[in-house]
Amino acid sequence: MTEGDINFWDSLETLGHELLHRERGIVQKRQPATEKNKLATPEDGESSRRHVLRAIERLTETMIVTLSKGHSPMLTYKDRRNSSNVSFDEDFGVVPSDTIAVKTVDFSAIKSTTKFARTLQVLAISYRLVQTNTYSTKRDVFYNDTKLFGTQRVLDTIVDDIACMLKVPRHSLHILATSKGCVAGDLTLVDSDGSFLDCSVASGGTMVPAHVQNITNLHSNAKFVLVVEKDATFQKLLDDGFCRKLAPCIMVTGKGVPDLNTRMLVHKLWKAFHIPVFALVDADPHGMEIMCTYKYGSMALSHESHNLTVPTLKWLGVLPSDIRRLCIQEDVLLPMNDSDRAKARELLGRPYLSAEPLWKRELEEFLTRDRKAEIQSLISISPTFLTNVYIPNKIKFGGWI
Repeated sequence: MTEGDINFWDSLETLGHELLHRERGIVQKRQPATEKNKLATPEDGESSRRHVLRAIERLTETMIVTLSKGHSPMLTYKDRRNSSNVSFDEDFGVVPSDTIAVKTVDFSAIKSTTKFARTLQVLAISYRLVQTNTYSTKRDVFYNDTKLFGTQRVLDTIVDDIACMLKVPRHSLHILATSKGCVAGDLTLVDSDGSFLDCSVASGGTMVPAHVQNITNLHSNAKFVLVVEKDATFQKLLDDGFCRKLAPCIMVTGKGVPDLNTRMLVHKLWKAFHIPVFALVDADPHGMEIMCTYKYGSMALSHESHNLTVPTLKWLGVLPSDIRRLCIQEDVLLPMNDSDRAKARELLGRPYLSAEPLWKRELEEFLTRDRKAEIQSLISISPTFLTNVYIPNKIKFGGWI
């Protein structure tokens, strides 16, 4: 895309001004709200570590005092998957509510003994890591004691529960998830270890840093960010020269359901550059849910929404109505299965759909037509249709919702 295409760049500039105006309103609203909802961890690294260490010490002291009195210690934390613990705000996404339904791990209960032991072990590991200012991956922690944790999923849940219990961001525990997302395009930054990253160099994209919260010196002239659901589509767009043809831009993929680092990076790009963020996902309910995770956050991590959500994100495609409008051949469409229908009905019941009537209408079309399509279905029109026609025209003529 050349600078001479005035309509294209004008449409982006107009959207950028509209979103910036709304973003300023969001920022003003966030000031008092984040003081209420954000996790009580200081921004400064040293202060943050002291805060986490003290939180673990207080928890340990409480258990020791309880034992000294002849009682059984208990761990209590907010139930992250209880819908009564979250509410929806159009400018923030899924956030903690004033209602607090809790879970309790009682050492005296036989069914809770193993979980209690696992939680104490992770607390001990986290304390040592924070104290020495070192980091470990969740995978390393798991393989250091597979017999205790059983599965990686069990450990992942415990780490999230501890962060919620201590009211700190998960990364403050110094137990990190291995990043799986990729970023490409007009973006340079300095990683936490001081290394300089140029995301326009690697042919297959640059891995999202493991310490997104600590990256600095972000620089870009990008006019927009494109969030791509699948790595296969991300790689095809790179092979087709997307970042060159529509330069300057940034492209990010979470390779399916996004990990925490990818979500944090997209939020950081939106917050740093104040440019439009578009989502390109499969035309199916599960693709739509992934997009909603970027935009509104998730119930399980509602306590970290202020660092993860992009409330101005726009759905660029593939829309269910695009399938009909573009007359995509029936033989490349896929029938909806029971899982798809259940997911569509569940999404319709989520409170944020009331704030997105156009999204709701598209979601209803899934159920009416009972058909879905992958992004790759656009290749049936032309091998370069997605890169050369679909995305540029969608942006140029405002085909997002």
